[in-house]
Amino acid sequence: MAAKIPATVITGFLGVGKTTLVQHLLAHAGGKRLALIINEFGDLGVDGDIVKGCGIEGCAEDDVLELSNGCICCTVAEDFIPAMEKLIHRAEPPDHIVIETSGLALPQPLVRAFNWPEIRNRVTVDGVVTVVDGPAVQAGRFAHDQAAIDAQRQGDDMLDHETPLSELFEDQLACADMIILNKTDLLSADEATTLEAKLRGGARAGVPVVRAQMGAVSPATLLGLGVGAEGDMADRHAHHHHHEGEDHDHDHDDFETFQVDLPAIEDAGRFMERLKQVIIDHDILRLKGFAQVAGKPMRLVIQAVGPRVDSYFDRPLTTAEKGKTLLVVIGQAGLDEGAIKAALQG
Repeated sequence: MAAKIPATVITGFLGVGKTTLVQHLLAHAGGKRLALIINEFGDLGVDGDIVKGCGIEGCAEDDVLELSNGCICCTVAEDFIPAMEKLIHRAEPPDHIVIETSGLALPQPLVRAFNWPEIRNRVTVDGVVTVVDGPAVQAGRFAHDQAAIDAQRQGDDMLDHETPLSELFEDQLACADMIILNKTDLLSADEATTLEAKLRGGARAGVPVVRAQMGAVSPATLLGLGVGAEGDMADRHAHHHHHEGEDHDHDHDDFETFQVDLPAIEDAGRFMERLKQVIIDHDILRLKGFAQVAGKPMRLVIQAVGPRVDSYFDRPLTTAEKGKTLLVVIGQAGLDEGAIKAALQG
């Protein structure tokens, strides 16, 4: 029997830098045949298009499979298993499969899916890599302080149940075989050291924390962990635990997403300032997409988490993209879609 194909699951909250990490991985693959499964949450396949447009040698379009029908942990049978079968039954299977989950995916159900009969003899989970946005956790926006919550529970029954965001973050840490503390260039040395200790406290014993800037982590560090995580689920506790064989019916009603279609933008700087203000005014968690800047032949990629907005030109515009700006907005339930669209339209 042929050796199992290793697969690395890259998980992490919205905007932590998973796609940047994958791009760096592709650029430094050193001849290893990598296949990607990218799970985009929303109507616009932003992350898949960014990776497909990377222009890196060996990154063929058919090596990137994008699952855009919802959260990967909720569509295992419909989307994930068929995608894996497509890869492992190729005449020349990949050397390694990299799975980038959406920011809303629960890692535990996905790892358990590697025990499904259709794929369990052909692939194994080499490791689960959780990427963390250092400045966001430092600011307390996506982190959960168990001690503080426990103290507050004594005086407020409303704190009996943690928020979905904090539970998701804890699940990602609990399932990790490696934690990437990203964007450390935006932290002081003391802040990074304190965060490392905090992350280790939420992970299983011995899980390493690797510091990174712009997702620059070598393939030698990320790939080849050899964990076989699908056979080691007992210690990877999850808030949303489902026993093996149960249907995974967790939904994401606590989140909502919608697409905004706009014309080309005239001034990139002014538009980014407008985006930042709209994000602050409406408490948007994540905003991403593409834009054409008037008079520019290149596509402008826009990535925002909280009020921090980044943008860069990645490749020439296609005919279909000219004159258009397409954005995906993600936030907790209750976003005022009409007001947000009106504000973005200016």
